[in-house]
Amino acid sequence: MLTTEKLKEIRKRAQEAVADMKDGELKTKSLEVFLQHLIAAESPSQPTASISPSRTPSHISKSSKKPGSTKSRILLLKDEGFFAVPRSISEVRYELQTHGWIQPMTALSGPLQGLVRERELRRIKDQGTKKKVWKYVNP
Repeated sequence: MLTTEKLKEIRKRAQEAVADMKDGELKTKSLEVFLQHLIAAESPSQPTASISPSRTPSHISKSSKKPGSTKSRILLLKDEGFFAVPRSISEVRYELQTHGWIQPMTALSGPLQGLVRERELRRIKDQGTKKKVWKYVNP
């Protein structure tokens, strides 16, 4: 059972996660989604994928654990099982948008490559196209 103090802590974490967003419908919905995930992760009766920072690997710096960083947002997608199948940068961008995080395509390649170097993701070349298209998948 969640105590009042624990609920306040969860609310604070969810508010911090959306603090960099403009006020509006998208921010409100994102806050709701974060609250649902965090409460489900803390509730022992409902097994679900946790998005808490404790699931983030210990070798990632504290600055990248902030919910506002692109790298940590990509790691949240990984924890949700998004990279179970190979994904292109445009697919990653679209999925981030569905979570309320608008990122330009050019802002994703660096963090994705960093996660590959840290062995959080693998990068494979898509053989189905003539162009050089990289896809990212769980290691």
